[in-house]
Parts: sequence; C-alpha cells; structure tokens
Amino acid sequence: MSEMAVNESIFVVGGCRSGKSRHALELAEKITDIHRVFIATCVPYDEEMKDRVRRHRQDRGSTWTTVDAPVELAEAILKHSQNARVILADCLTLWMSNLLMESENLESRVEELTAAINKAQCPVIIVSNEVGTGIVPENALARQYRDAVGLANQKVAACVDRVIWMVAGIPILVKG
Repeated sequence: MSEMAVNESIFVVGGCRSGKSRHALELAEKITDIHRVFIATCVPYDEEMKDRVRRHRQDRGSTWTTVDAPVELAEAILKHSQNARVILADCLTLWMSNLLMESENLESRVEELTAAINKAQCPVIIVSNEVGTGIVPENALARQYRDAVGLANQKVAACVDRVIWMVAGIPILVKG
C-alpha cells in the first residue's frame, strides 16, 4: 500500500499553514488503513484551540487512535510503535513549548526523541514548524524557544530517513 520502507521515518517541516499536517496525514494514510496512531502534543488552553483539536480529530476519523503526549513524546512513540503500523506525531514545536514551560532539559529530551524514532518498530512521521526564517524575536524567552526548536529540528532531520519541506501546500523533498 505504500512506497515507504518498513520502518522509514519522515520529518515534515514548514511554516504556519504550509500544509505540513495535511501532507503528513496523507503520507500516513498511504501506509495503512489500520492500527494508525496519532500522537498529539497540543494542550488546548482556549476555546479556539479546543475547537481546532476537535476539527482535526474529526478530519482524521475513527480509523486513528489519538494519544495525548504533551511532554512524553519519546515514550509514547516507543510504547505505541509496538502495535501500530504507523505513528504520526504532530507537532514538535508544541512539544518543545511544553517542555520549555515545564523547565525540562531540552537537549536530553530531544536526544530521547531521536533515539525513540530510531528504535520505533513502525514508520514514524514527525511534523514541525520551521522557525528560523522569521525575524529575531525581541524577548529572551522567544529567542530561547526559537533556538531550541531550530536545534531540535536539526537533530530530528539528521536522524530520519526522509525530510519534506512544505511550501504553500507543495512538498519539497530535502532529504531521502
């Protein structure tokens, strides 16, 4: 059903509203129509975000199992890859924000994530925002976040089999 290797890992990265989540979902759905796991890192604090999460769940449909893992992303990948035929984790940038707010050791958590991607027993697709093409933020926390996400994106891109950069809804193969 797919052109992917058995445990191929894919990193889909792009700007806001670039089509990265939609493309990642399409890739995952080409792999299998059963035992699909969506790992959500979003913590919806306001009504608009809660509505967005509801719409995304409806769009995925009942063939997906949704796992909420706002901080324990690596652990969720390892656990669920034992029985899943594909894992889609969306998104790395919200995960990094959650870690930053929890005062986690970001570097070690990113290392755990890349190890989990490499050890996963099924294909893993990770979605992230490209944060390095904008202006330099004016405050220290925003700069820390931008730098942390940029480094995490680099580490994940280095460990996966394929990197796809999304621009205006168009997938551009960067690696693989």
